[in-house]
Amino acid sequence: MHQIAVFSSSTRDDLSIGDGIALLADAGVRADATVAATLAKGAAFEVAVDQVTPQIATTLRASAEAEQIDVNVVPRDARRKSLLIADMDSTIVTSETLDDMATIAGLSDAILPITARAMRGELDFEAALDERLALFAGQPASLVDDALAAVTLSAGAEVLVRTMRKSGASCYLISGGFTAITGPIAARCGFNGDHANILDIKDGRLLGSVTKPVLDANAKARFLAHYCAELGISAAEAACIGDGANDLPMLQTAGFGVAYQGKPLLRQHIALQLNHTDLRGLLFLQGYHEEAFVSG
Repeated sequence: MHQIAVFSSSTRDDLSIGDGIALLADAGVRADATVAATLAKGAAFEVAVDQVTPQIATTLRASAEAEQIDVNVVPRDARRKSLLIADMDSTIVTSETLDDMATIAGLSDAILPITARAMRGELDFEAALDERLALFAGQPASLVDDALAAVTLSAGAEVLVRTMRKSGASCYLISGGFTAITGPIAARCGFNGDHANILDIKDGRLLGSVTKPVLDANAKARFLAHYCAELGISAAEAACIGDGANDLPMLQTAGFGVAYQGKPLLRQHIALQLNHTDLRGLLFLQGYHEEAFVSG
């Protein structure tokens, strides 16, 4: 046995070891319930399993979906990661902050459909960003402050970052959004730092553009490589988490690349998924027990 099956859920509070063992048995996977370890009572546990093929993992996930359970299979060794890179919109925070700005400005009908298509990977990210931002030209820069004030952190965001920081990991918020929002959010959660796009502003008004080059999917992957080199680690020692097409190259490169409530493109291509578990799920994947969690 050299793999670990991690079962977790935040949408129910009665998850039992028996639930997971039954799912494994139905998929033809042998596991010893006597050595299963509870990570959070009623929310997460792990158990060593025989080799699980990608096909079996897909079967397990399909069965677990109906029970509102996430099941992820990870290597037994080297689970604790030294670097975390997280997307912001719809990951560390619950919404797309550009969409929040659009709603406040009365531009949601024009902007939200473009955002949805870009996040699904149907549109070029930079072109979609330019198209949306152009509609904000002339709007007061205070619109950004209003959007920031409305932001809600995703459940488990602070716990994820602060727990990994306490264990010695470096954590960075890398977003295709805007520094005016990522900066305060990064500070609130305890990230080491943040990177995002810089809005062009003049005389208190949005110019409808950002300073180029745009921070896009390739830039996110480059930041992963940069921080791995800075820390002297390999990408296998990094965990990355995000929800949209803009995160795909980064997630595919990291040792633990996790789709968090991912768009269909990510669910198709990324093996590790948190569809029913909040951001603490990335801690469970690394073998953290609830007793070790650090809150804000």
